[in-house]
Amino acid sequence: MNRADLQRLSNVRLQESKALFAAGLSEGAYYLAGYAFECALKACIAKKTREYDFPLDRRQIEDIYTHDLSRLVTAAGLSADLKKLMDGDPASALDWSTIKDWSEKSRYDQKTSAEAVALLDAIERGKGGLLPWVRLHW
Repeated sequence: MNRADLQRLSNVRLQESKALFAAGLSEGAYYLAGYAFECALKACIAKKTREYDFPLDRRQIEDIYTHDLSRLVTAAGLSADLKKLMDGDPASALDWSTIKDWSEKSRYDQKTSAEAVALLDAIERGKGGLLPWVRLHW
């Protein structure tokens, strides 16, 4: 899987999430919205990878083969940029506080329509949300 694959998957998972939400399936919408954001972060990591480079050390590999969005932000080298963005934009800070709590384990959780809307809005609210910002780095 390469950067273009991850970018495409991010876009597809977001579309699927919106379709599920429109069909009244909030739990699946929540779950796939988080995966859309995860794939976008992994596309940022893939952008930093150079062909023929020696594999990363074990800790770095563990940091990128995760579903933990905070660890992925760090592995993508976006922590400082995210902090700067949040310091200058309280809405972004609120968005991140919503997004960072997503987990792949949410597939087992019952999520309400309000929770799905909150996550979708935090990820992509018109031109707001954090996904457009992540896309600037992928």
